[in-house]
Amino acid sequence: MKRTGSRKSGEAMNDMTETFTPYDGADYLGSLEEAAAYLEAALEESGDDPSVVTQALGTIARSGNISELSRRVGMSREGLYKALSTTGNPSFATILKVAKALGLKLHFESVA
Repeated sequence: MKRTGSRKSGEAMNDMTETFTPYDGADYLGSLEEAAAYLEAALEESGDDPSVVTQALGTIARSGNISELSRRVGMSREGLYKALSTTGNPSFATILKVAKALGLKLHFESVA
């Protein structure tokens, strides 16, 4: 949130102008542990929607150096953005490569 203008003693609060920017979870992922927790939450909350996991990986990717990540994954920056976007449909191999390049791994456990 960015505030412009100043308020002098006795002035009404509505004389101030506030500007808001869209929320991006990538701005709040500062460590590998936070990224892993974010991905774990996405996996738990995704239900049957695999795009939630793809979006979570995209958010984690944007929290770091996307150019370096794309080099480690072996994709162009644009291709990586597209694959991990809301409309992307990456292969499972791409998901695994991105997770590994981010320093994360997927694992499975019994739920029965």
